[in-house]
Amino acid sequence: MVEDMVDGSVNSRHRAGDNGAVAADSAVAPARHASTLMLLRDTLSGPEVYVQERASTMRFCAEMTVFPGGGVDARDLPGDADGDGHDSPAIGWQGPSTQWWSERLGTTPDLARALVCAAVRETFEETGTLLAGYAGESAENGSGPVRDTTPYLPFRQELEHHRLAFSDFLSMHDLVLRGDLLRPWANWVTPESQPIRYDTAFFVAAMPEGQEAYGDTREATSTGWFRPATLLDGWRNRKINLMPPTWAQLKMLDTFRSVSEVLDFAETLRVDPVRSEPVDEPYMAEYYLLETRMYGYPERVFAPGMKFAVDPEDLPPSPFS
Repeated sequence: MVEDMVDGSVNSRHRAGDNGAVAADSAVAPARHASTLMLLRDTLSGPEVYVQERASTMRFCAEMTVFPGGGVDARDLPGDADGDGHDSPAIGWQGPSTQWWSERLGTTPDLARALVCAAVRETFEETGTLLAGYAGESAENGSGPVRDTTPYLPFRQELEHHRLAFSDFLSMHDLVLRGDLLRPWANWVTPESQPIRYDTAFFVAAMPEGQEAYGDTREATSTGWFRPATLLDGWRNRKINLMPPTWAQLKMLDTFRSVSEVLDFAETLRVDPVRSEPVDEPYMAEYYLLETRMYGYPERVFAPGMKFAVDPEDLPPSPFS
């Protein structure tokens, strides 16, 4: 849930190489840490990704088509990060170490843990899909990921409203977070010119066998599985709205023929943050040029001093003119 991000003061000390310059400028909103997960499944036509069209009432990304995700919960960080006088409980964890995640996400191990937790928790809250496995005595249910999430679905609202920590939820059900089911993918930071800013880690994961994604979240008006190419065509024909980070990930996903190809590619990926509008990057040329042409207001996309990566005169006539 993007609206429930932790305060920016929790975030700034964890990003590797952060010199505090942004936080020192009171005119620039702090970028709050968040995670989003691209949940994938194979079909005969190629991989599909699960997306949501956010409700018009949402404070951030209203009416945008997005992947499930939201903010880091301070209780996902070790120690007393939320200031309640109690240390966050240890979280059951299976998969690569937080140090492994730290190296690939360019963060501290503590923040790496929190980002992975946020991706798994938010996906469960919004879709009912749970990237977890059995621990301890519950291992008799199988060593693989949870297949039937029905017993856990009633706890989604407790998590969403922060009445229950994700670590406590896992512990009470003898579950462990399956970090080995996720892969790092990207990191986009909202430009400093924006009043609401997020430092968002993107992850990819295959839909666990036996589970299904539910579209009953209050944050979205519609949800579903689509091929990346279908979503891109929908954007080109003004059927859906996409933000630059979402568009860029869909463009990349559209180059793969299977979910296993995506996961194999991401296995050794080291994530470099995109910290400003990539208007001069050739891979983003279609997005910025078509967005500007569709809406007719260059200032909607471009800040002063930014320039086109490709001359607009080189494009064919707009299909919407």
